[in-house]
Amino acid sequence: MISDLELMELHVNVLFRHDSENRVIAVNEPPYVAAPRIFIGATGMGSIVRYSNSLDKSTVEKLDQVIGANPGAHPGKMIKALSIDHLLNNVWTGPAYVFPDVRDRTYSRAIKITHENKEILKSQFPYTYEDFEYKQPCFVIIEDNIPVSICCSARKTSKADEASLFTHEDYRGRAYGADVAKAWAAEVQIQGRIALYSTSKDNLASQSVARKLQLAQYGTDIHIS
Repeated sequence: MISDLELMELHVNVLFRHDSENRVIAVNEPPYVAAPRIFIGATGMGSIVRYSNSLDKSTVEKLDQVIGANPGAHPGKMIKALSIDHLLNNVWTGPAYVFPDVRDRTYSRAIKITHENKEILKSQFPYTYEDFEYKQPCFVIIEDNIPVSICCSARKTSKADEASLFTHEDYRGRAYGADVAKAWAAEVQIQGRIALYSTSKDNLASQSVARKLQLAQYGTDIHIS
């Protein structure tokens, strides 16, 4: 069974592109914007830390000392320690989850989007349509002849995919999000990869979907810019 720390390692590699020194250089999806200056993936087994390649060596050494002194610290304590030298412009935190095995289930409402039918996305999800090559697998639920709920791969590697889930406001409360996410996760797992899901601490609706899906939280993300 894969550990929480191993899941966090997969997660950070899905989220960001790295250089040869394991520094993060860009977000792992088009248009590949700059990665945060610091990423901390905190789990009950320890933390995984990644620094941007934009940070100088002395800053990295100082941060290593702060984090290394207490690698099991609560994320809030880490943020407080890291803010001592006014390094922080923005802090984003949120839970990170993994899907259980859902390969043996069927989801009749979800439609798989392929190159043959991707025109379905164009009216409601134009950005997914434009970047479709990078967003597979992708599933939608159709209501009133339009796609109202979508789940696709936001970012991925050969080992894991990170979910991107959205349901239009007028169609929420009908379990569409949970259904389409399960269909996506099943396809990711059938293809031999791990299905991951993360969100911000303020996104209570997204966390509610995670509970409905019975996802297991393996850690907490901290992005510091």
